[in-house]
Amino acid sequence: MIYFDNSATTRPCQEAVEAMMTALGDDWANPSALYEFGIHAARQLRSARHQVAAAMGAEPDRVFFTSGGTEADNWAIFSTDKRFGKKNKHIITTAIEHHAVLNCMKELEAQGYEVTYLQPDRDGRVTLDALKAALRKDTFLVSVMMVNNEVGSVMPISAMAKLTHKMCPEAIFHTDAVQGFLKVPFSAKTLGADLISVSSHKIHGPKGAGALYISPRLKSFPALLIGGGQESNLRSGTEATPAIMGFAAACAAGSATFRTDIQQEKELLDGLIAELCKLDGVTVNGAHDAPHILSLSIPGVPTQNSINILQDRLICVSAGSACAKGHRSHTLTAMNLSPEVMDSAFRISLSRETTQEDVDALLDGIQAILNWKNRSLVN
Repeated sequence: MIYFDNSATTRPCQEAVEAMMTALGDDWANPSALYEFGIHAARQLRSARHQVAAAMGAEPDRVFFTSGGTEADNWAIFSTDKRFGKKNKHIITTAIEHHAVLNCMKELEAQGYEVTYLQPDRDGRVTLDALKAALRKDTFLVSVMMVNNEVGSVMPISAMAKLTHKMCPEAIFHTDAVQGFLKVPFSAKTLGADLISVSSHKIHGPKGAGALYISPRLKSFPALLIGGGQESNLRSGTEATPAIMGFAAACAAGSATFRTDIQQEKELLDGLIAELCKLDGVTVNGAHDAPHILSLSIPGVPTQNSINILQDRLICVSAGSACAKGHRSHTLTAMNLSPEVMDSAFRISLSRETTQEDVDALLDGIQAILNWKNRSLVN
């Protein structure tokens, strides 16, 4: 199998698998227990928090574990709403966010909030000027993704957070960094965002773990879950230690090779794009600023046909966001691309495990799609 759907999920690295097996087989105690077995589990949990925080460039006591990116996004948005107590009514986000953000916004709109959706340009980028024009005195939340999960455009998060805090000092700035974590350089301490969501299974960790960074600027932040007081009373419930340990191990492994990994991915991606530009009938969509995401279209060939042809060659690609099946891409729609481009689009996403041989096989597969298209036109 040749895997090009790493934006949907990545294969857990060996370090993560081993850490999870140890947590399941040996260190399985409840970290809230007061005997030595539980205290040892608590130490392991504390060590995991430090590893994740180090990868994020964050203070360990400001990193709180969740079940994944979706939960972290929901917590960031709904608890910001709760913190302001309906004092203000205006929110800003983008039209190309992940549905974990967009569907939260729909829920708040149904409650009477006004949400401004910043529109991207044709490359999938949202500009600082667009944010500046949208900010108002009653804006209390801005949520902008770091890297678009379909076309790989990178947003100027640091500048956006700074602008938000300058024009609306009380407003909270959140970024969904699920596709940016260990893909584009950032440090939570200096980025300027108040809330940062990340996920384990996008960085070669297990599914079922993620984290929300809550800036020290937010001295009090409403809890997500109330119960036994875990996660500093902000997310109660016994911690999913096997998933968390795997997440932490993946963070440590990914951090150790981060610069080399993204350089390799970017070189492979650039080489792939250069070869695709030589092929008549292939359209590259969006900015592909990030080193691992590329959106392609072969107008005249429906997306599912392309996926099937590649699948026959044991090559896995995605129709777009793995979390939004059966719908025309809202990202490509917001970019104002033509229907024939949108209806033939598919996403390629790399990881540190991707090789030149994989890229060569993909290029052969895309040529097979073009051959199928040409035969269909003749018939």
